[in-house]
Amino acid sequence: MAALQARVTSGPVALAAGVAKTALQVIAPANQRVKVTNVGIYTDGVTSNAVPIQVRILRQTTAGTGTAATPVPVEKELTEAIQTTAAANFTAEPTAGDVLDNLGVPAFMGQYEVFYPLGQEILVQGGGRLGFECNAPAGVNVRVKVQFEE
Repeated sequence: MAALQARVTSGPVALAAGVAKTALQVIAPANQRVKVTNVGIYTDGVTSNAVPIQVRILRQTTAGTGTAATPVPVEKELTEAIQTTAAANFTAEPTAGDVLDNLGVPAFMGQYEVFYPLGQEILVQGGGRLGFECNAPAGVNVRVKVQFEE
């Protein structure tokens, strides 16, 4: 890791009631680990008493079918190419592996952000996949933002 920091977002992903959907998947380059330093999850629900969205952060073992999401450098002046790729808004779900975290994010204008402490960041092994799977009891849109270092 050479401290090249980048960020990727899913854009709005529509969740159907009771259907788990991967909103974003970060794919580490072969033979190079990726360190996830912070995560943001945002919703646009309009019902104030809506049940929270369940979000699982997990290692996924297959690619599934999603739309390409392009990571961008945090510092525009850096000229190195970002090797990490990402996909969003899946139509065919990846296979779930280890569950690293289970979150409850408010559906009503919800916002969840975490900045992992130094030494406690999520590490994605070379060629590995980190997914953000969302499940809402009622239809709502969700956006996922991930900042990482490679």
